[in-house]
Amino acid sequence: MAPVGVLVGSGGPVKDFGGKITSSVVVTCVVAASSGLIFGYDIGISGGVTTMESFLKKFFPSVLRKAAAAETNIYCQYDSQLLTAFTSSLYIAGLAASLVASRVTAALGRKNTMVLGGLTFLAGGAVNGGAVNVAMLILGRILLGIGVGFTNQVAPAKWRGAFNTGFQFFIGIGVVAANFINFFLSKHPWGWRLSLGLAVVPAAVMTAGAALISDTPSSLVERGRLREAKQSLARIRGANADVEGELDDLVKSVDVAKAANQEPFVTILERRYRPHLVMAVLIPFFQQVTGINIIAFYAPVLFQSVGFGKDSALIGSTILGVVNLGAILVSTAVVDRYGRRFLFMAGGLQMLICKLAVAAVLVAGTGVSGTEHMSKALAVAVLVLLCTYGAGFGWSWGPLSWLIPSEIFPIKIRTTGQSISLAVNFATTFVLSQTFLTMLCHLKYGAFLFYAGWIATMTLFVVCFLPETKGIPLDSMQGIWEQHWYWRRFVATTTTTT
Repeated sequence: MAPVGVLVGSGGPVKDFGGKITSSVVVTCVVAASSGLIFGYDIGISGGVTTMESFLKKFFPSVLRKAAAAETNIYCQYDSQLLTAFTSSLYIAGLAASLVASRVTAALGRKNTMVLGGLTFLAGGAVNGGAVNVAMLILGRILLGIGVGFTNQVAPAKWRGAFNTGFQFFIGIGVVAANFINFFLSKHPWGWRLSLGLAVVPAAVMTAGAALISDTPSSLVERGRLREAKQSLARIRGANADVEGELDDLVKSVDVAKAANQEPFVTILERRYRPHLVMAVLIPFFQQVTGINIIAFYAPVLFQSVGFGKDSALIGSTILGVVNLGAILVSTAVVDRYGRRFLFMAGGLQMLICKLAVAAVLVAGTGVSGTEHMSKALAVAVLVLLCTYGAGFGWSWGPLSWLIPSEIFPIKIRTTGQSISLAVNFATTFVLSQTFLTMLCHLKYGAFLFYAGWIATMTLFVVCFLPETKGIPLDSMQGIWEQHWYWRRFVATTTTTT
């Protein structure tokens, strides 16, 4: 799902230690991946509160009136630009934060940046919980977006995929937890306040964890703190590991990057980094045009529109979240066995079939115009298809879209590349979340065909242009581009330390 990457480990040339995992690596990965909790909680909570009558009555009464009108097309019940702004404002703020995140990280270190992001998210949750008007709601969402934008995993090559999948797993936990909270609080007059305000809990968990871990070796070296960098490497590799050689390599890589004395956002535009730039832009863009966040945001609204009652719509959203979470666990188990390309392609095919089937069921159930009442059996069929679609995303494009950007960039452009990926993710999410309810109203079932077309495109892109990165150490990643039938024309023929 959406935005926030995590970066753990040395961040520089990573040597293969036989896949050894130390307690420091595990703890740091868990804390960093837990930043997904704050994003996942927001994804789940924002869609649920928009179906709560007390919330709509206080902030969006026009939506309530439209939903109550008998003549309203089922696809248009929640079509409101102000309502979608409540959801999408987080992502425009996250976009701005992600663009400056690399500079903040360079100055403060990744640990301190995570703490800063957690505190800002915590403040946003408090403002939303106490909101008395739409302006306060939007302000709280902006603070949440800034918090989400300030968070950025690299583990030994053998286990890198499973560790990065952990980030998506925490997003899934956040979504499921939010759906349960929405369900149990939906009838309480202040239920929406509690749902929005409880965002402070995952923010506090991540912030406290981030404050307890050590900074990454690459971040410490970049700030000239070599003794602490050596200690950090020793904790990561194990007490008996000889880290002098790796520290020297890391220092040389950082020195080379500094000696170039070139703006990293300019450097990444160089021809030799063309494949990295393309992946930094297209992978997060494709992840969002699967439509997964739109389904996650508006699942209660969507289920209610096709005939579920309010409670049933929230239950349907919870089931969808649980299925997605289970699929993420499958991805964790198989990503380093079968590789990235296989999961991308198989998951893409599964999602494509489900999107086309949902469109067909909607036409059969509500007619081309969307004015007919959908039977309960067909409404359940929509739920089953969306759950199958969510499972396909959960074990493919969900976790892998965070993994690929975290492992393909050389240190010279790594922070910049990940910032670009995050910014693209935020920008695409903002546009889609702001326009989806209007798109649904005008295109009706065609909205699902729109996303099906993108899923077909991205699956073809993976087949043709994405090389396999499974088990390849970061300092050997250059070779995959030199051997690729298309990208080799852009990269240098000799591998250099970048």
